[in-house]
Amino acid sequence: MDKLSLFPTEDGSVTFWSDTFQETFHSSHGAKHEAEAKFVIPAKIAEKASTQTQLNILDVCYGLGYNTAAAIACVSELPDPTASLHIIALENNLEVPQKAIASGLVDIWQPAIAQILKIAAETQTITTKNLSLQLLIGDARQTISQVPSKWADAIFLDPFSPPHCPQLWTVEFIQLLANSLKPDGYLVTYSSSAAVRTAMLTAGLQIGAIAPIGRKSPSTIAAFAPTALPPISENEAAFLKTRAAIPYRDRNLQSTAAEIIAIL
Repeated sequence: MDKLSLFPTEDGSVTFWSDTFQETFHSSHGAKHEAEAKFVIPAKIAEKASTQTQLNILDVCYGLGYNTAAAIACVSELPDPTASLHIIALENNLEVPQKAIASGLVDIWQPAIAQILKIAAETQTITTKNLSLQLLIGDARQTISQVPSKWADAIFLDPFSPPHCPQLWTVEFIQLLANSLKPDGYLVTYSSSAAVRTAMLTAGLQIGAIAPIGRKSPSTIAAFAPTALPPISENEAAFLKTRAAIPYRDRNLQSTAAEIIAIL
């Protein structure tokens, strides 16, 4: 089982350090700020919630629940939201959200949102008048089969980094994500890896860049054509023609991290 320890971030929020993956669950720049700036805002959650009757979000690697919480907060703060919010969250280790509750990490959110995260960690499902949240526990490569085709208005892709968790950055897994995405939906992630971007292109998506937040490199947004996206730079485009752009492969969706890296 992963050993988790508290790690303070620059915006006053706290995240976990994973001993197994040797990474924090969120950026040291600010866990709460990252959830908003790298996921909720680029995916146009506010705009979609104001114009649709239903808004569907797939949160891949739920972790502490911060990305889900940021989306709920965004919609709840709108003056007149029209959409009911439906979230399916994938998480491999139920201990992570449960320890986040026990350690008070969710208390940075409004009490009503913190309570939603607490119930989700305890029961893995919550349904209210304008919200449904389902937390699916297990390997995301398998649990994603429970997500309907062309269901998601937005996909938050937030695993540990590609070198440490290549299983969730492969052509095959990203193809499953693309299959779950609506024609006008957005897939957003913090990674700007050329290998990850190549996997997205291979899955039939186009890619764009999200302005850097707390780091030098931009993040990535992907969508189907003809959805307009902010362009990547010439330097980023050049990286897509190098060896660094060789994508991870996991043809049977069961390979270990070591096996995936070994075949690069």
